Amino acid sequence: MSRDRYVDFLRAWAIVLVVLGHWLITALVREPGGQITAPELLATVPWTQWLTLEFQIMPLFFLAGGHAAGGSWPRAQAAGGTAAGWLGRRALRLLLPTGLYSGLVLLAVGVCSVAGVDAGTLSLVGWAMAMQFWFLPVYLLLSALTPLMYAAHRRWGLLVPPVLGAVALVADVLVVTVHAPYVGLLDYVLVWGVAYQLGFCWRDGLLTGRRPLPLVMAAGGGVAFAALVTLGPFPVSLILVTGQDPSNTDPPSAAMLAWVVTQVGLCLLAAPAVRRLLERERVWRVVRPVGAASMTLYLWHMLPVLVVAAVFYLTGLAPEPVLGSAAWWGLRIPWLLVLGLVLAGVVTALRPLERGLAVLYERTTPDVGLRHAWPLWLGLAMDITALGRFAVQGFAPDGRLPVLPTVGLALGTALVMLTRWTTTARQPDLPRTARAPDRV
Repeated sequence: MSRDRYVDFLRAWAIVLVVLGHWLITALVREPGGQITAPELLATVPWTQWLTLEFQIMPLFFLAGGHAAGGSWPRAQAAGGTAAGWLGRRALRLLLPTGLYSGLVLLAVGVCSVAGVDAGTLSLVGWAMAMQFWFLPVYLLLSALTPLMYAAHRRWGLLVPPVLGAVALVADVLVVTVHAPYVGLLDYVLVWGVAYQLGFCWRDGLLTGRRPLPLVMAAGGGVAFAALVTLGPFPVSLILVTGQDPSNTDPPSAAMLAWVVTQVGLCLLAAPAVRRLLERERVWRVVRPVGAASMTLYLWHMLPVLVVAAVFYLTGLAPEPVLGSAAWWGLRIPWLLVLGLVLAGVVTALRPLERGLAVLYERTTPDVGLRHAWPLWLGLAMDITALGRFAVQGFAPDGRLPVLPTVGLALGTALVMLTRWTTTARQPDLPRTARAPDRV
Protein backbone atom coordinates (compact mmCIF):
# COMPACT_ATOMS: atom_id res chain seq x y z
CA MET A 1 0.00 0.00 0.00
CA SER A 2 1.36 3.42 -0.91
CA ARG A 3 2.20 5.74 1.93
CA ASP A 4 -0.58 8.03 3.07
CA ARG A 5 0.91 11.51 3.11
CA TYR A 6 -1.96 12.77 5.23
CA VAL A 7 -0.99 10.46 8.10
CA ASP A 8 2.57 11.78 7.94
CA PHE A 9 1.17 15.29 7.87
CA LEU A 10 -0.78 14.60 11.06
CA ARG A 11 2.44 13.58 12.82
CA ALA A 12 4.20 16.71 11.60
CA TRP A 13 1.27 19.00 12.46
CA ALA A 14 0.87 17.44 15.89
CA ILE A 15 4.55 17.78 16.78
CA VAL A 16 4.67 21.40 15.62
CA LEU A 17 1.68 22.27 17.82
CA VAL A 18 3.08 20.37 20.81
CA VAL A 19 6.37 22.24 20.55
CA LEU A 20 4.75 25.64 20.02
CA GLY A 21 2.23 25.02 22.79
CA HIS A 22 4.88 24.12 25.36
CA TRP A 23 7.03 27.07 24.36
CA LEU A 24 4.11 29.49 24.37
CA ILE A 25 3.00 28.72 27.92
CA THR A 26 6.52 28.53 29.36
CA ALA A 27 7.26 31.64 31.39
CA LEU A 28 10.58 32.40 33.06
CA VAL A 29 11.26 34.90 35.85
CA ARG A 30 14.62 35.88 37.32
CA GLU A 31 14.25 36.32 41.06
CA PRO A 32 16.21 39.02 42.97
CA GLY A 33 18.60 36.36 44.25
CA GLY A 34 19.40 35.24 40.72
CA GLN A 35 17.31 32.05 40.72
CA ILE A 36 15.13 31.28 37.70
CA THR A 37 11.52 30.28 38.37
CA ALA A 38 8.80 29.20 35.97
CA PRO A 39 5.38 30.57 37.01
CA GLU A 40 2.44 28.60 35.61
CA LEU A 41 0.80 30.73 32.92
CA LEU A 42 -2.41 28.68 32.79
CA ALA A 43 -2.94 29.15 36.53
CA THR A 44 -1.80 32.78 36.71
CA VAL A 45 -3.73 33.97 33.64
CA PRO A 46 -6.80 31.69 33.61
CA TRP A 47 -8.20 32.77 30.22
CA THR A 48 -5.15 31.16 28.58
CA GLN A 49 -6.63 27.76 29.41
CA TRP A 50 -8.83 28.19 26.33
CA LEU A 51 -5.67 28.11 24.22
CA THR A 52 -5.20 24.46 25.15
CA LEU A 53 -8.09 23.56 22.83
CA GLU A 54 -5.79 24.52 19.97
CA PHE A 55 -2.63 22.91 21.28
CA GLN A 56 -3.90 19.66 22.82
CA ILE A 57 -3.21 17.63 19.72
CA MET A 58 -2.23 14.27 21.23
CA PRO A 59 -5.36 12.52 19.87
CA LEU A 60 -3.79 12.86 16.42
CA PHE A 61 -0.63 11.07 17.56
CA PHE A 62 -2.66 8.10 18.77
CA LEU A 63 -4.93 8.17 15.72
CA ALA A 64 -1.91 8.13 13.38
CA GLY A 65 -0.29 5.41 15.51
CA GLY A 66 -3.38 3.23 15.25
CA HIS A 67 -3.52 3.82 11.50
CA ALA A 68 0.13 2.72 11.14
CA ALA A 69 -0.28 -0.30 13.44
CA GLY A 70 -3.43 -1.31 11.56
CA GLY A 71 -1.25 -1.83 8.50
CA SER A 72 2.05 -3.12 9.89
CA TRP A 73 0.66 -5.71 12.35
CA PRO A 74 -1.54 -7.55 9.79
CA ARG A 75 1.36 -7.56 7.31
CA ALA A 76 3.73 -9.02 9.87
CA GLN A 77 1.13 -11.54 10.97
CA ALA A 78 0.45 -12.64 7.37
CA ALA A 79 4.19 -13.17 6.85
CA GLY A 80 4.43 -15.49 9.86
CA GLY A 81 5.47 -12.89 12.41
CA THR A 82 4.64 -12.97 16.10
CA ALA A 83 3.27 -10.33 18.43
CA ALA A 84 6.57 -10.23 20.34
CA GLY A 85 8.65 -9.78 17.20
CA TRP A 86 6.41 -7.05 15.83
CA LEU A 87 6.25 -5.26 19.17
CA GLY A 88 10.00 -5.48 19.71
CA ARG A 89 10.69 -3.76 16.40
CA ARG A 90 8.08 -1.10 17.04
CA ALA A 91 9.13 -0.47 20.64
CA LEU A 92 12.81 -0.18 19.82
CA ARG A 93 12.11 2.72 17.47
CA LEU A 94 10.91 4.62 20.54
CA LEU A 95 13.31 3.23 23.12
CA LEU A 96 16.59 3.91 21.33
CA PRO A 97 16.14 7.69 20.89
CA THR A 98 14.45 7.90 24.29
CA GLY A 99 17.33 6.03 25.91
CA LEU A 100 19.89 8.33 24.29
CA TYR A 101 17.99 11.42 25.38
CA SER A 102 17.47 10.14 28.92
CA GLY A 103 21.07 9.04 29.26
CA LEU A 104 22.43 12.45 28.29
CA VAL A 105 19.98 14.32 30.53
CA LEU A 106 20.69 12.02 33.49
CA LEU A 107 24.42 12.43 32.95
CA ALA A 108 23.95 16.20 33.10
CA VAL A 109 21.85 15.82 36.26
CA GLY A 110 24.57 13.75 37.89
CA VAL A 111 27.28 16.26 37.00
CA CYS A 112 25.20 19.21 38.22
CA SER A 113 24.35 17.42 41.45
CA VAL A 114 28.03 16.73 42.17
CA ALA A 115 28.86 20.34 41.27
CA GLY A 116 26.44 21.56 43.93
CA VAL A 117 23.69 23.04 41.78
CA ASP A 118 20.71 24.14 43.87
CA ALA A 119 18.36 21.19 44.43
CA GLY A 120 15.22 23.22 43.65
CA THR A 121 16.64 24.46 40.35
CA LEU A 122 17.80 20.98 39.38
CA SER A 123 14.38 19.52 40.22
CA LEU A 124 12.63 22.13 38.07
CA VAL A 125 14.97 21.54 35.14
CA GLY A 126 14.60 17.77 35.51
CA TRP A 127 10.83 18.10 35.45
CA ALA A 128 10.91 20.34 32.37
CA MET A 129 13.04 17.84 30.47
CA ALA A 130 10.68 14.96 31.29
CA MET A 131 7.29 16.68 31.05
CA GLN A 132 6.55 15.07 27.66
CA PHE A 133 7.34 11.52 28.82
CA TRP A 134 3.76 10.62 29.84
CA PHE A 135 3.06 9.80 26.18
CA LEU A 136 5.72 7.09 25.90
CA PRO A 137 4.52 4.47 28.44
CA VAL A 138 0.93 4.88 27.24
CA TYR A 139 1.95 4.43 23.61
CA LEU A 140 4.14 1.42 24.40
CA LEU A 141 1.32 -0.18 26.36
CA LEU A 142 -1.15 0.35 23.51
CA SER A 143 1.42 -1.11 21.11
CA ALA A 144 1.69 -4.18 23.35
CA LEU A 145 -2.10 -4.51 23.31
CA THR A 146 -2.35 -4.05 19.53
CA PRO A 147 -2.80 -7.76 18.63
CA LEU A 148 -5.79 -7.99 21.00
CA MET A 149 -7.20 -4.61 19.98
CA TYR A 150 -6.83 -5.37 16.29
CA ALA A 151 -8.47 -8.79 16.72
CA ALA A 152 -11.42 -7.03 18.38
CA HIS A 153 -11.47 -4.55 15.49
CA ARG A 154 -11.58 -7.34 12.91
CA ARG A 155 -14.50 -8.97 14.70
CA TRP A 156 -16.60 -6.01 15.87
CA GLY A 157 -15.33 -3.04 13.87
CA LEU A 158 -16.93 0.28 14.79
CA LEU A 159 -18.49 -1.16 17.95
CA VAL A 160 -15.15 -1.32 19.74
CA PRO A 161 -14.38 2.43 20.20
CA PRO A 162 -17.79 3.18 21.79
CA VAL A 163 -17.36 0.25 24.19
CA LEU A 164 -13.90 1.47 25.20
CA GLY A 165 -15.37 4.96 25.63
CA ALA A 166 -18.22 3.67 27.79
CA VAL A 167 -15.82 1.83 30.10
CA ALA A 168 -13.68 4.98 30.27
CA LEU A 169 -16.73 7.00 31.34
CA VAL A 170 -17.50 4.52 34.12
CA ALA A 171 -13.91 4.75 35.34
CA ASP A 172 -14.04 8.55 35.22
CA VAL A 173 -17.24 8.63 37.23
CA LEU A 174 -15.49 6.61 39.93
CA VAL A 175 -12.51 8.97 39.84
CA VAL A 176 -14.69 12.08 40.19
CA THR A 177 -17.21 10.76 42.72
CA VAL A 178 -15.27 8.42 45.02
CA HIS A 179 -11.74 9.61 44.14
CA ALA A 180 -10.40 6.23 43.02
CA PRO A 181 -6.96 7.19 41.64
CA TYR A 182 -5.90 3.69 40.62
CA VAL A 183 -9.10 3.23 38.64
CA GLY A 184 -8.22 6.44 36.85
CA LEU A 185 -5.04 4.83 35.53
CA LEU A 186 -7.26 2.74 33.25
CA ASP A 187 -8.37 5.89 31.46
CA TYR A 188 -4.85 6.44 30.11
CA VAL A 189 -5.31 3.27 28.09
CA LEU A 190 -9.06 3.58 27.49
CA VAL A 191 -9.32 7.23 26.40
CA TRP A 192 -6.20 7.27 24.26
CA GLY A 193 -7.09 3.75 23.18
CA VAL A 194 -10.28 5.12 21.60
CA ALA A 195 -8.15 7.33 19.31
CA TYR A 196 -5.82 4.40 18.60
CA GLN A 197 -8.72 2.08 17.81
CA LEU A 198 -10.29 4.71 15.56
CA GLY A 199 -7.02 4.62 13.63
CA PHE A 200 -7.79 0.98 12.72
CA CYS A 201 -11.29 1.96 11.64
CA TRP A 202 -10.00 4.87 9.60
CA ARG A 203 -7.43 2.75 7.77
CA ASP A 204 -10.07 0.14 6.88
CA GLY A 205 -12.50 2.75 5.58
CA LEU A 206 -15.09 2.30 8.33
CA LEU A 207 -15.10 6.02 9.14
CA THR A 208 -14.75 7.55 5.68
CA GLY A 209 -17.20 5.15 4.03
CA ARG A 210 -20.07 6.67 5.98
CA ARG A 211 -20.26 10.26 4.79
CA PRO A 212 -22.13 11.89 7.73
CA LEU A 213 -20.06 10.09 10.38
CA PRO A 214 -17.07 12.52 10.58
CA LEU A 215 -19.48 15.46 10.85
CA VAL A 216 -21.48 13.68 13.56
CA MET A 217 -18.26 12.92 15.47
CA ALA A 218 -17.00 16.51 15.25
CA ALA A 219 -20.32 18.09 16.19
CA GLY A 220 -21.37 15.52 18.77
CA GLY A 221 -17.98 15.49 20.48
CA GLY A 222 -17.90 19.30 20.51
CA VAL A 223 -21.36 19.55 22.08
CA ALA A 224 -20.48 16.91 24.67
CA PHE A 225 -17.25 18.75 25.54
CA ALA A 226 -19.07 22.06 25.91
CA ALA A 227 -21.68 20.45 28.17
CA LEU A 228 -19.11 18.73 30.36
CA VAL A 229 -17.16 21.97 30.78
CA THR A 230 -20.10 24.33 31.35
CA LEU A 231 -22.56 22.05 33.16
CA GLY A 232 -20.24 19.35 34.45
CA PRO A 233 -17.33 19.42 36.87
CA PHE A 234 -14.53 19.58 34.32
CA PRO A 235 -12.24 22.56 33.58
CA VAL A 236 -11.75 23.86 30.07
CA SER A 237 -7.99 23.31 30.16
CA LEU A 238 -6.82 20.26 28.25
CA ILE A 239 -3.39 20.54 29.87
CA LEU A 240 -2.72 19.88 33.54
CA VAL A 241 -3.11 22.96 35.73
CA THR A 242 -1.87 22.84 39.31
CA GLY A 243 -4.70 22.69 41.81
CA GLN A 244 -7.47 21.81 39.35
CA ASP A 245 -9.58 18.88 40.50
CA PRO A 246 -10.74 17.07 38.51
CA SER A 247 -8.18 17.39 35.76
CA ASN A 248 -8.76 16.61 32.10
CA THR A 249 -5.39 14.94 31.67
CA ASP A 250 -4.40 13.29 34.97
CA PRO A 251 -6.13 10.96 34.30
CA PRO A 252 -7.78 11.66 30.92
CA SER A 253 -11.37 12.67 31.66
CA ALA A 254 -14.76 12.38 30.00
CA ALA A 255 -14.16 15.87 28.60
CA MET A 256 -10.87 14.70 27.07
CA LEU A 257 -12.70 11.72 25.57
CA ALA A 258 -15.20 14.11 23.99
CA TRP A 259 -12.30 16.15 22.63
CA VAL A 260 -10.73 13.01 21.15
CA VAL A 261 -13.93 12.30 19.23
CA THR A 262 -14.18 15.94 18.14
CA GLN A 263 -10.62 16.10 16.92
CA VAL A 264 -10.83 12.81 15.01
CA GLY A 265 -14.01 14.02 13.31
CA LEU A 266 -12.38 17.31 12.33
CA CYS A 267 -9.32 15.43 11.09
CA LEU A 268 -11.48 13.28 8.79
CA LEU A 269 -13.40 16.29 7.50
CA ALA A 270 -10.17 18.10 6.63
CA ALA A 271 -8.55 15.07 4.97
CA PRO A 272 -9.68 15.59 1.32
CA ALA A 273 -8.59 19.24 1.14
CA VAL A 274 -5.28 18.62 2.94
CA ARG A 275 -4.50 15.58 0.77
CA ARG A 276 -4.91 17.70 -2.35
CA LEU A 277 -2.52 20.25 -0.86
CA LEU A 278 0.01 17.55 0.00
CA GLU A 279 0.08 16.38 -3.61
CA ARG A 280 2.10 19.52 -4.35
CA GLU A 281 5.75 18.59 -4.07
CA ARG A 282 6.72 21.97 -2.61
CA VAL A 283 4.36 21.44 0.28
CA TRP A 284 5.43 17.84 0.76
CA ARG A 285 9.12 18.80 0.86
CA VAL A 286 8.33 20.97 3.89
CA VAL A 287 6.11 18.44 5.67
CA ARG A 288 8.18 15.31 5.15
CA PRO A 289 11.33 16.25 7.11
CA VAL A 290 9.25 17.50 10.05
CA GLY A 291 7.40 14.20 10.22
CA ALA A 292 10.62 12.24 9.89
CA ALA A 293 12.18 14.18 12.78
CA SER A 294 9.06 14.04 14.98
CA MET A 295 10.63 11.88 17.70
CA THR A 296 13.71 14.10 17.91
CA LEU A 297 11.61 17.24 18.08
CA TYR A 298 9.31 15.73 20.69
CA LEU A 299 12.13 14.63 22.98
CA TRP A 300 14.47 17.60 22.69
CA HIS A 301 12.19 20.62 22.32
CA MET A 302 12.57 21.83 25.92
CA LEU A 303 16.36 21.98 25.76
CA PRO A 304 16.26 25.33 23.89
CA VAL A 305 14.29 26.79 26.81
CA LEU A 306 17.16 25.92 29.14
CA VAL A 307 19.69 27.39 26.73
CA VAL A 308 17.74 30.65 26.45
CA ALA A 309 17.26 30.73 30.22
CA ALA A 310 21.01 30.44 30.76
CA VAL A 311 21.98 32.97 28.09
CA PHE A 312 19.33 35.65 28.61
CA TYR A 313 17.73 35.18 32.05
CA LEU A 314 20.62 34.15 34.28
CA THR A 315 22.59 37.08 32.85
CA GLY A 316 19.69 39.50 33.32
CA LEU A 317 19.60 40.40 29.61
CA ALA A 318 15.99 39.32 29.04
CA PRO A 319 13.28 41.98 29.53
CA GLU A 320 10.64 40.82 32.01
CA PRO A 321 7.29 42.57 31.66
CA VAL A 322 4.37 41.52 33.85
CA LEU A 323 3.26 37.96 33.07
CA GLY A 324 0.26 38.04 30.74
CA SER A 325 0.56 41.76 29.91
CA ALA A 326 0.46 43.07 26.34
CA ALA A 327 4.22 43.60 26.42
CA TRP A 328 4.74 40.03 27.62
CA TRP A 329 2.65 38.64 24.74
CA GLY A 330 4.50 40.85 22.29
CA LEU A 331 7.79 39.32 23.41
CA ARG A 332 6.43 35.83 22.68
CA ILE A 333 7.24 36.39 19.00
CA PRO A 334 11.03 36.84 19.42
CA TRP A 335 10.90 34.18 22.16
CA LEU A 336 9.47 31.60 19.75
CA LEU A 337 11.85 32.62 16.96
CA VAL A 338 14.94 32.29 19.17
CA LEU A 339 13.78 28.93 20.51
CA GLY A 340 13.14 27.74 16.97
CA LEU A 341 16.67 28.68 15.89
CA VAL A 342 18.20 26.92 18.89
CA LEU A 343 16.11 23.79 18.24
CA ALA A 344 17.22 23.76 14.60
CA GLY A 345 20.79 23.79 15.83
CA VAL A 346 20.09 20.97 18.28
CA VAL A 347 18.49 18.82 15.56
CA THR A 348 21.46 19.43 13.25
CA ALA A 349 23.95 18.53 15.98
CA LEU A 350 22.05 15.30 16.71
CA ARG A 351 22.16 13.97 13.15
CA PRO A 352 25.37 11.93 13.59
CA LEU A 353 23.92 10.35 16.73
CA GLU A 354 20.68 9.57 14.91
CA ARG A 355 22.57 7.88 12.11
CA GLY A 356 24.32 5.80 14.73
CA LEU A 357 20.96 4.89 16.28
CA ALA A 358 19.70 3.80 12.86
CA VAL A 359 22.65 1.42 12.51
CA LEU A 360 22.13 0.16 16.06
CA TYR A 361 18.46 -0.44 15.32
CA GLU A 362 19.25 -2.58 12.31
CA ARG A 363 21.73 -4.64 14.31
CA THR A 364 19.65 -5.13 17.45
CA THR A 365 16.00 -5.08 16.38
CA PRO A 366 14.29 -8.39 17.21
CA ASP A 367 13.31 -10.71 14.40
CA VAL A 368 9.67 -10.33 13.39
CA GLY A 369 9.17 -14.07 13.96
CA LEU A 370 10.49 -13.90 17.53
CA ARG A 371 9.28 -16.63 19.89
CA HIS A 372 10.18 -17.53 23.50
CA ALA A 373 10.37 -13.80 24.13
CA TRP A 374 10.09 -13.48 27.91
CA PRO A 375 13.18 -11.17 28.05
CA LEU A 376 11.44 -8.77 25.67
CA TRP A 377 8.24 -8.67 27.71
CA LEU A 378 10.19 -8.23 30.94
CA GLY A 379 12.31 -5.49 29.41
CA LEU A 380 9.28 -3.69 28.03
CA ALA A 381 7.56 -3.83 31.43
CA MET A 382 10.65 -2.30 33.03
CA ASP A 383 10.79 0.42 30.39
CA ILE A 384 7.13 1.33 30.81
CA THR A 385 7.53 1.52 34.60
CA ALA A 386 10.69 3.63 34.39
CA LEU A 387 9.26 6.04 31.81
CA GLY A 388 6.15 6.42 33.94
CA ARG A 389 8.31 7.33 36.95
CA PHE A 390 10.22 9.92 34.93
CA ALA A 391 6.95 11.38 33.62
CA VAL A 392 5.62 11.85 37.17
CA GLN A 393 8.79 12.80 39.07
CA GLY A 394 11.09 14.21 36.39
CA PHE A 395 14.77 13.46 35.97
CA ALA A 396 15.82 15.01 39.28
CA PRO A 397 13.16 14.61 41.99
CA ASP A 398 14.20 16.65 45.04
CA GLY A 399 17.38 17.53 43.14
CA ARG A 400 18.70 13.95 43.20
CA LEU A 401 19.49 11.41 40.51
CA PRO A 402 16.62 8.87 40.38
CA VAL A 403 18.60 5.63 40.56
CA LEU A 404 15.86 3.00 40.28
CA PRO A 405 14.10 4.32 37.14
CA THR A 406 17.50 5.04 35.57
CA VAL A 407 18.61 1.44 36.06
CA GLY A 408 15.17 0.18 35.02
CA LEU A 409 15.21 2.07 31.71
CA ALA A 410 18.78 1.01 30.89
CA LEU A 411 18.24 -2.64 31.78
CA GLY A 412 14.81 -2.82 30.15
CA THR A 413 16.04 -1.38 26.86
CA ALA A 414 19.05 -3.70 26.94
CA LEU A 415 16.77 -6.72 27.37
CA VAL A 416 14.68 -5.68 24.34
CA MET A 417 17.84 -5.20 22.26
CA LEU A 418 19.52 -8.42 23.42
CA THR A 419 16.47 -10.45 22.47
CA ARG A 420 17.77 -10.51 18.90
CA TRP A 421 21.03 -12.16 19.86
CA THR A 422 19.47 -14.75 22.17
CA THR A 423 16.76 -15.87 19.75
CA THR A 424 17.83 -15.17 16.16
CA ALA A 425 19.39 -18.57 15.73
CA ARG A 426 16.06 -20.24 16.43
CA GLN A 427 14.00 -18.13 14.01
CA PRO A 428 12.81 -19.26 10.57
CA ASP A 429 13.86 -17.25 7.53
CA LEU A 430 10.95 -14.88 6.96
CA PRO A 431 10.11 -13.03 3.75
CA ARG A 432 11.79 -9.68 3.22
CA THR A 433 8.44 -7.88 3.54
CA ALA A 434 8.12 -9.14 7.09
CA ARG A 435 11.54 -7.76 7.97
CA ALA A 436 10.91 -4.22 6.81
CA PRO A 437 10.76 -1.76 9.74
CA ASP A 438 7.52 0.05 10.37
CA ARG A 439 7.08 3.61 11.51
CA VAL A 440 5.80 4.47 14.93
